[in-house]
Amino acid sequence: MEEGPGRGGPVTRRRALALGAGGAAVLLGGGAALLGARSGGDAAPHAPASQAAGSFAPRDAVTVLANRARAVRSGDRTAFLATVSSAPPAFQDAQSRVYGNLRELPLDGWEERFVSTQSADEKKGVAVVRVEVRYRLRGFDRGGVARTRYLTLAPRSGTWTIVGDGASHGFEDDAAIWDGGPLTVVKGKASLVIGDATGLDEIAGRLDAAVPAVTAVVGREWARRVVALVPADAGLASALAGPGQSLGDIAALATVTPSAGGRRGEDRVIVSPGTFGHLNELGRDVVLTHELTHVATGGARDRKTPMWLIEGFADYVGYLGTGVDSGSAAGELRREVAAGRIPPALPAAAAFSGGSERLSQAYQEAWLACRMVADRYGEATLVRLYRTAGRVPEATALRDVLGLTRGRFTALWRDYLTRELT
Repeated sequence: MEEGPGRGGPVTRRRALALGAGGAAVLLGGGAALLGARSGGDAAPHAPASQAAGSFAPRDAVTVLANRARAVRSGDRTAFLATVSSAPPAFQDAQSRVYGNLRELPLDGWEERFVSTQSADEKKGVAVVRVEVRYRLRGFDRGGVARTRYLTLAPRSGTWTIVGDGASHGFEDDAAIWDGGPLTVVKGKASLVIGDATGLDEIAGRLDAAVPAVTAVVGREWARRVVALVPADAGLASALAGPGQSLGDIAALATVTPSAGGRRGEDRVIVSPGTFGHLNELGRDVVLTHELTHVATGGARDRKTPMWLIEGFADYVGYLGTGVDSGSAAGELRREVAAGRIPPALPAAAAFSGGSERLSQAYQEAWLACRMVADRYGEATLVRLYRTAGRVPEATALRDVLGLTRGRFTALWRDYLTRELT
């Protein structure tokens, strides 16, 4: 999660969340439900009353799904759209856009697998099926990415065909970047930027520059490449972030996609172009470097390392070498410390949630805790502390790496805040 300096000076998280002039990046899980309206919003039509629906069998769905996958791989738009030729025009149009977007992606395999029949109504002549979409981005994904889709099928001319999604039956799809407008794909030296927003070349260039900067701190034990998704629609960006999430004034975030076959998910950086565009040059670099640090360290999938260390370390790398001083980057915290309100303890995980009243201060406290370690013990020790805290409890990591109890570490940090911010 990150913020960056805005056009009028450093933008703090509190100001960013309050509307505004900057952005923050958030560490969130992957997978999301997207509003069914993106598929056209039309209810699936019923089969004519005079038509015998017949009994739906899984093989009916398997056949049509295989035809779609074959059409995507071979570039046969006509064959792909034939699978939805009986659907309402709005759904056909949406599927036409999906096909065009899929053809823009560097796909190393794409398929839709039948998972289960969610409902089948012989009287109405429809069946809703759950489908797992599997794909891989060539040169970037190590494993298959999985997304859940729901399709409504109905019998037409002796065969079952797709007539809509599952929205009218209460089912919502996982979000996917191909659900937006016409996609552009920009491949940088170490980045793949995909979206229907503007500025993709700029984002690719900044990510390419951030890869060696992050590697210089964390080492080469990571993929040293990244996929960024930049949807123009704020709703799609939020859906890509995770269930129930809203990016609001968040500029970018690191997330992990659901994986195919239970394997390790794939990292993605989601950029919200509206908020990202309000950052100045420095702010954009800080935000993307912060998020890339999450990718490099596994921060987006971490379930053990303390949140203050995850976010503070990413801010440490993001601000490294920028020349931004602590007083400018930690404005809210500086005012509190100057007024004698020194935080009594390191920020807990809840302090980093979007609803936290001291969200900005939590990030500033975490950043300065990590910078204190680097200043006092060296950057290599900070990295070792981060790595160790992912394997053992926090108190054990502080003792083994720094030789400090948590109480002593907190006291040193509070003294550091006073020196840096007054």
